[in-house]
Order: sequence, then C-alpha cells, then structure tokens
Amino acid sequence: MQKKQRGGALLPFLKNWTLPVAIAVGTVCYLLFAYVPALEGASLVLGPVCEALLPVLIFCTLFITFSKVDFHLMRLRRWHCAVLLAQLLLVAALSAVILWGCLADAKLLLEAVLICVIAPCASAAPVVTAKLDGDLTQMTTFVLLSSVLTSLLIPAVFPLIEPHAGATFLSAFLVILRRLATVLLLPLILGAIVRHWVKPLYDWFVRTPDLGFYCWCFCLAITSGITVKNIVHSSATLLMLLTIAVLSLLTALMQFRVGRLIGRRLGDPVCAGQGMFQKNTGLAIWIAYTYLTPVASIGAGCYVLWQNIINSYELWEHRRAKG
Repeated sequence: MQKKQRGGALLPFLKNWTLPVAIAVGTVCYLLFAYVPALEGASLVLGPVCEALLPVLIFCTLFITFSKVDFHLMRLRRWHCAVLLAQLLLVAALSAVILWGCLADAKLLLEAVLICVIAPCASAAPVVTAKLDGDLTQMTTFVLLSSVLTSLLIPAVFPLIEPHAGATFLSAFLVILRRLATVLLLPLILGAIVRHWVKPLYDWFVRTPDLGFYCWCFCLAITSGITVKNIVHSSATLLMLLTIAVLSLLTALMQFRVGRLIGRRLGDPVCAGQGMFQKNTGLAIWIAYTYLTPVASIGAGCYVLWQNIINSYELWEHRRAKG
C-alpha cells in the first residue's frame, strides 16, 4: 500500500513539473556521461545520437501541434503587430548601443542579450500556449510572422556588428530562411494534410492532447544537456558566465512583462506574453556561433532554462486557478 501511495504521488508530481524535471534530467545525464569514466564509451555513442535526435523531436512536436490548427481561422491580430514592433525597437536599441562603441566585455554581454531578443518565437510556443488555454491558431500565426521578421533582421544587423563574419545580406538571408523553412514550413504543410485527409491520425492526435507537449519535453532535456556542455567548455571567465546568466534572466522577465502588458491592452495577455518572451533558443545558439561569438551563445543557452522555469510557474498558476 505504501509503495502504491508513493507511486500515486510521484506521477502527479512529474505531470505538474514536467519542464523542470526535463531540465534536471538533461543536466544530470550530461554531467554523468561527461565525468564518470565508466560511461565515457557510451557518451561517445549517445552524444551524436542525441544531437541527431533533437531536430527529429522538434519536427514531431510541430507536426503534432500544426495538425490541430484550423488554417481557415489564421488571421493577423493587433497583438501580433504590437509584439513584433516591440521586438524591432529592442533590437534597434541594442544594435545602436553596440555600434556606438563599447568595451570588449560590454560588447560580449550586449551581444548575449541581443541574441535573446532577436531570436524568433519558439516553434513550441503554441504547445505551451495550448496548455494555458490560449489560442493555438493565433500563436501558430505569430510563430510564422516572427520567423519572417527574424530572417530579415539577422542578416541586416549581424554583419554590421561583426563585419568579419563575411556574409552578404542575400547569402545570410537564404541560409537562415532555409533552416526556418525546414523547421516550420514542412511540418506545417504535413499538419494541414493530416488534418484534412488523414482523419485516423488526426483523431488520434486529438485524443492525445499532451503528446506534442511531452515531445517538446524530450527536446528540452536534450537542449539542457547541450547548454550545460557549452557552459562547461566555455573559455569565458566565471564572472562573465554569471553576468550573462543574470542578464538573460532579466531579459526573459522583461520580455515576458512587456508581452503581458501588450496583451492586456489588446485583449490576449497569454498569447502576447508567450509570443514576446518564448524564443527558439536552438536556432539562437546556432545563429550566435555563426555570426557572433561562442560566448554570446551562452546567453541563449541560459535563456532556455529561464523561459522554461517561467513556463513551469505559469502552468502551476494556471492549474491552481482552475482548481
């Protein structure tokens, strides 16, 4: 009886705190395989497997999510424009300060913040929004709009900040657009096909509402392990790492607050809050390595932890409010 009670208490805990559990699992697994000599051989095999599995899991998350979207209801909303404008103004302000001229360390810190702002809305944002009873269709529309804006901003801004990157506007635009198309457009098209022409699979997705959410949790565990790996192997000083971590937290809180304020004024605080602060950190890390510096990518790596802790708190508050 006692074992049954423990099991009965463990399952609700895992369900209610899935995001922090996923972060902890990814972190602990990386540390074990990295620092336990007996697991060194397994780590050489599992490391590449996890890195290859990550885009597959992201694709599955989006495919499941997009298959539930009614594309006839996708419309441009006022909060879409307001959040995109807020992101554009923040990017312009940060870029101006960096270009104005600052010390090398300050530039690294600002670049770490910039990557957390300029990144597009997370591909999995509709999953969390649906868990918060937000509008899945509106969030899906915003993910696409945010990705287009980011595809234009990054090639326009980053070559100015780091001229040695050696990328023209057109080449950078096409590279980023190709990556976004693979991640976003293909599952979007397949989702539309499933919704309208593969009814058995669509019905199964509907009967399993948390399937996409748990796929994203597996992604989060892998991403957390990669983040810890980047931090452990970074050449930056401890003070620099701690400062980047704090700044990424403040950036997450600021963007969440701004999004919520916009949403309250325009009638949708849940969607606007998620749209403003939840970022595609996997893409952001790749962008930082490609156009900025490895140190700047740590900002995005820390951001993924903060945004999912905030999401966990949001989900807890939502469950508590519903009783």
